Amino acid sequence: MSELQARGPLVLGIESSCDETAAAVVDVDGLVLSDVVRSQIALHAPFGGVVPELAARDHVRAVVPVVEHALTEAGIRLADVDAIAVTHRPGLIGALLVGVQAAKGLAWAADRPLVGVDHLVGHLLSPFLRRGDDAVASPPYPFVGLLVSGGHSALYRCEGPLAESIHELGATRDDAVGEAFDKVAKLLGLGYPGGPVIDRLAASGDPSRSFPLTPPMAHRDSLELSFSGLKSAIARRLEAGSLDGDEAVADACAAFQRVVVDTLVTKTLRAARREGVDTVVVAGGVACNRELRARMAEACGLRGLRFVAPSPRNCTDNAAMIAFAGAAKFVAGRTADFALAPMTVTELPRVTRKGRGLR
Repeated sequence: MSELQARGPLVLGIESSCDETAAAVVDVDGLVLSDVVRSQIALHAPFGGVVPELAARDHVRAVVPVVEHALTEAGIRLADVDAIAVTHRPGLIGALLVGVQAAKGLAWAADRPLVGVDHLVGHLLSPFLRRGDDAVASPPYPFVGLLVSGGHSALYRCEGPLAESIHELGATRDDAVGEAFDKVAKLLGLGYPGGPVIDRLAASGDPSRSFPLTPPMAHRDSLELSFSGLKSAIARRLEAGSLDGDEAVADACAAFQRVVVDTLVTKTLRAARREGVDTVVVAGGVACNRELRARMAEACGLRGLRFVAPSPRNCTDNAAMIAFAGAAKFVAGRTADFALAPMTVTELPRVTRKGRGLR
């Protein structure tokens, strides 16, 4: 057993929804005993984005060694875990299938309960993870959760750890914010993934020197989001030849990031006010963005709201959050049978319709 001693049942979590193969061992209180992540960034970088078939093939190669590494790092055997949790929705269907089938095999071999986990629920529960050296104070329920990642952007009211206690307040009509970062970075020739590069260049750029970007859906008193128009605005400037030189690119990154962060902060605070809650959580891969974390913390502080953001390694896709979300379902008796199937859509009910037009 790890020098960090678990205080309750242990759950092995497996995550393979996109381009990370991950496995972790976590107890029901969120203590992380191991967390192993094998990234596929180098595999997909030449293509400027994730190639689903390549992702699935790499998961097949990696899933067994990654699980073995996680068990070894935790100092336990498979027989020592009390349940096996796996991401089964949403995500790339081929990638999910690899993790689900691996989890089924392990659950059958060890005669342990199988738990299916929604990837989005895992992200929203990531602030509850404890690693000893970077523990974040767990947020109280209810809280407003802003989930921002490469594939998802939405605001939720979270009243508990189970899916039925999580309610969408508003989401993107088109691109997810992380997807917008990647597309803008690709337009600017900055490589993949684009979020970290834009964040770095924005720190040296001046948004006031760049061309103005219109905040998306700013005229609407709603919680819906939209980011595809910002990408199109950058593309038009490139076509006009007005983004020439490193300084101009850095300024464009700063302007793009500034309007994205302004939008996310404004909508999140609006949601907290409407819901009458005093705690705000930001989760998902884009929650690593330094400007978003700093500006959200400042805005919450000015309004007397508590702000909670997971440590960066808990923000990106990982299996620890899946194990913890699975532990909550396991304790509640919400286990699955071997008919558990991968699905491309979340189990969280949607209130935002995709596409343009009046609502």
